[in-house]
Amino acid sequence: MAKVGVVGVGGWGKNHLRVLNDLGALSCFCDIDRERINVFEERYQVRGYNSIDEMLRKENLDAVTVCTPSATHYEVAKKSIESGLDTFVEKPLTYKSLEGEKLVQMAKEKGVVLTVGFIERFNPAIIELKNLLKGGRLGESLLLEFHRENLWTGRVKDVGVIMDTAVHDIDTARWIFEEEPRVTFARTGKVLNEHEGPDFAAITLGFSDQKTAFIVANWLTPKKIRRLEVVCIRGIVTIDFITQELVIDSDEGTTIPRKKWEEPLLTELREFVNCIEKGSQPIIKGLDGVNVTKIAEASMISHETGSPIYLGL
Repeated sequence: MAKVGVVGVGGWGKNHLRVLNDLGALSCFCDIDRERINVFEERYQVRGYNSIDEMLRKENLDAVTVCTPSATHYEVAKKSIESGLDTFVEKPLTYKSLEGEKLVQMAKEKGVVLTVGFIERFNPAIIELKNLLKGGRLGESLLLEFHRENLWTGRVKDVGVIMDTAVHDIDTARWIFEEEPRVTFARTGKVLNEHEGPDFAAITLGFSDQKTAFIVANWLTPKKIRRLEVVCIRGIVTIDFITQELVIDSDEGTTIPRKKWEEPLLTELREFVNCIEKGSQPIIKGLDGVNVTKIAEASMISHETGSPIYLGL
């Protein structure tokens, strides 16, 4: 079984610990909080470190997952890759796209896997949607409308809502349309002052022909919403990312396929472990992370300039 270390076991990293432990792949972890180290050492019976350098030096690892704040992703992932380890980085890959490009090049030179935590690709509802669209029953998909909204939790402070949450839907739009957007236009704003970047955003992504994705993200809505509506030539599909329910409306009526609820993180990390053990390539490449960051950066520039930004990805 692959030996994986987790760097950063706060908000989301603790879920990596739990899932990797369930998969039998958790070897050790690292965090700056000594209290967390003590708690998770006892819970999972693995060694916790206060320094990533010490962890990489003392442990015989195959891979690392990076769950630290976004602004630190580059430096942490760089150390992992330079150590010759397969590396999973939670979204966004890096705070700046230039840093992401450097990581992709490093991973190529070292011959290691570099993948990014765009978890919605592993959501059973999105997998079902992809299969449905490929089957052609509803015709070509034309319009995607995403809503990713909730109150700010106080946990994320180094980036705004685009880099922290909208990146999920930027990637999902690319995944559904199977191409890169050609243009982005965005309006953003900020009401809260406790974090960097905007806390609400509306982004329009233009793809080839008439295909369009509209993304609404905010940290102001009291109710947690994770929803997608897909308008096709012959019907509409509505998805709830949380419940994983998929509703199909067409001329034939309304259908709701029954699917067993599955934890996307379990599927995502199982795929990463399989890549480590089999030497295969991940579904999500490092370049996906770079391009999503470029689209997010361009969207923020669009707001600043009040103009659409044309992309050359």
